[in-house]
Amino acid sequence: MILTGGDKMAKVKITETILRDAHQSLIATRLSTDEMMPIIEKLDNAGYYALEMWGGATFDASLRFLKESPWERLRLIKSKVKNTKLQMLLRGQNILGYKNYPDEVVTAFVKKSIENGIDIVRIFDALNDVRNMELAIKVTKEAGAHAQGSISYTTSPVHTIERYVELAKEIEKMGVDSICIKDMAGLLKPYVAKELVTALKKEIKVPIELHSHATSGLASMTYIKAIEAGVDIVDTAISPFSLGTSQPPTESIVAALQGTEYDTGLDLETLDEIAEYFVPIKEKSLRSGLLNPKVMGVNINTLIYQIPGGMLSNLVSQLEQQNALDKLDDVLKEVPRVRKDLGYPPLVTPTSQIVGTQAVLNVMAGARYKMIPNEVKQYVKGMYGKPTIPIEEEFVRKIIGEEEVITCRPADLLEPVLDKNRKEIAKYIMDEEDVLSYTLFPKPALDYFKYREAKINRIDESLLNEEDVVYPI
Repeated sequence: MILTGGDKMAKVKITETILRDAHQSLIATRLSTDEMMPIIEKLDNAGYYALEMWGGATFDASLRFLKESPWERLRLIKSKVKNTKLQMLLRGQNILGYKNYPDEVVTAFVKKSIENGIDIVRIFDALNDVRNMELAIKVTKEAGAHAQGSISYTTSPVHTIERYVELAKEIEKMGVDSICIKDMAGLLKPYVAKELVTALKKEIKVPIELHSHATSGLASMTYIKAIEAGVDIVDTAISPFSLGTSQPPTESIVAALQGTEYDTGLDLETLDEIAEYFVPIKEKSLRSGLLNPKVMGVNINTLIYQIPGGMLSNLVSQLEQQNALDKLDDVLKEVPRVRKDLGYPPLVTPTSQIVGTQAVLNVMAGARYKMIPNEVKQYVKGMYGKPTIPIEEEFVRKIIGEEEVITCRPADLLEPVLDKNRKEIAKYIMDEEDVLSYTLFPKPALDYFKYREAKINRIDESLLNEEDVVYPI
């Protein structure tokens, strides 16, 4: 019997991340639509609760590196998936970009995502500022999809179980259908997970999902303790693209729970067939250098410095470009100091980039805050939302002088942009989705539109070749 995503026999449900976070975490989101399509129907029939396959960095990477339409990928996969929910990751008011966007853009993007095939929208905010999540949740519900609100999990002197429970209660009041504990750096420890999930289950009525990364080596153990505490869904990655900075292996979690009261109902033989499909893709990624063996191991720095794997690779890249890789240890030690100065933000896009870049500049300049990027100034000004705790006034003045810190929701200050953008790319527009792509990623989208136009023109010209012409009789 094939278990569908909603089958009640499954005690613990599994969301498979191979089509999004697994390859985003390990091979810089380079899995192409052509590589995905041959295995889609088998994934659909495996019995997963959901397939996470869109959002996050997939949109940017599709346009920028793969020269693909992310919207077309969504439509193609939806055409083949009949049993399983399709899920995406949305950065709240940031959508899939790195700044806040006007409400009209958030509304249009969420509606179009659902219209094109998304069933579950996982919505988070880097600062856990619920004001930046509220609109996306509302529009998702109005469009008839499943709204999942997220807690961006991190550790600091001010991040307590009680704080997370209160945050979850705020999110639940917004009408979400489920809540995700989003442990983007693999910081959640097994017994802390048990305590957190137990506390949440006492206060929260909607299902709870756990998303973690194996970067620190803890995630599989954390999943088991969370499951014992009552978590409803866990995110896993099929084994060839699991572990390291990705998620725990699907097959291992399924096997660990088989025959217990938490049995997922998934079949290991089916999962093995799916894994076999991805083995050659992994081997190709290793040969090309796209998959760096360094991201496959355990990196304890993530526990010491609260640095996600993706952020670590970004710091290494920044230092390599400046021939200063010998400064890495100094930068790693500086990251927690900057984070404290900025009110202990969770380190996830875009705050991980903001904190990381400032840490690099502090070390390279030989003096703290001698050089300050505009993003840090905007953050301190409140343009990304509310920090976990208020930033000290003395530090605020050091960064932005006498400028005023805003207290309103940042998006309230933003003007509509869709009509202007529609005019700017009028000659390239094929559908309304193009306007949204351009709004989020202007240059990559425009480059893609030009590539698409050239490709279409080449096809048209080929039809004029003498041997291709069919003359009427």
